[in-house]
Amino acid sequence: MKRSTLLKHLRKHGCFLKREGASHSLWMNPVTGVIEAIPRHSEIKNVLARKICRELSVPELR
Repeated sequence: MKRSTLLKHLRKHGCFLKREGASHSLWMNPVTGVIEAIPRHSEIKNVLARKICRELSVPELR
């Protein structure tokens, strides 16, 4: 899946970019306070995208 698709999905569900790291972006869900690292690859494997959504308490992408 494209990284831009995942980020758009996270924004739609209230998550925001907390900060940029060297090779990852840290995104936060303000409701739960959970922070999750998202790699800066243009393609993110579907398994990893589902794990990121699950950790941030966001519905999984289909």
